[in-house]
Amino acid sequence: MRQSVTKELYAYWSRLKGARSAPDRTDIDPAAIRHVLADTFIVEIDQACAFPIRLSGTRLNALWLDDQKGRSFLDLWRMEDRRNVAAAVLTVIDGVAPIVAGARAAASRGGPLELELLLLPLRHFGKTHSRLLGSLAPVYHPEWLGRTPTLPLELVSLRVLDTAAETLSSVRQSTFSTPRAAGQRPQLVVYEGGKPR
Repeated sequence: MRQSVTKELYAYWSRLKGARSAPDRTDIDPAAIRHVLADTFIVEIDQACAFPIRLSGTRLNALWLDDQKGRSFLDLWRMEDRRNVAAAVLTVIDGVAPIVAGARAAASRGGPLELELLLLPLRHFGKTHSRLLGSLAPVYHPEWLGRTPTLPLELVSLRVLDTAAETLSSVRQSTFSTPRAAGQRPQLVVYEGGKPR
């Protein structure tokens, strides 16, 4: 985790969850994370694996010059990255494991923008496979942000956060590209890494 938004949201989520595997959606107090709200979102986990966005921060909306609420989270990504993003979301939910990822955005007019993505599991009315809290924080704020729409995001890297050991494990992106049968849920293979030095 490199961005202050990512670190602050993860620290808040970690405090809320305590000894539980994940905090409940009702535990989230927007005032407590007001400094990072513009970069945060909440995604619903649905049967169709479309992952509709239920809450969307203003900076996320500014990337596409439109409110992202109700839109599929997968639609934010390039076609070739959507299977990997779906696998990452399901890993967060099924494994109750946070994920940090690198993303790249390009505007129709303007240079590329590096972003850091954080995905955190949430419970909702006791259900474990219900919601996901996340942030998408730009590394810097280009002058075109909020003036010209972003093209679909490119997934650059992924890491699964081991909350028990508080270490990051690297995930090889090539492991996501295994073919799957129609209707089968995406699979994610995680290669355990050592503690960072």
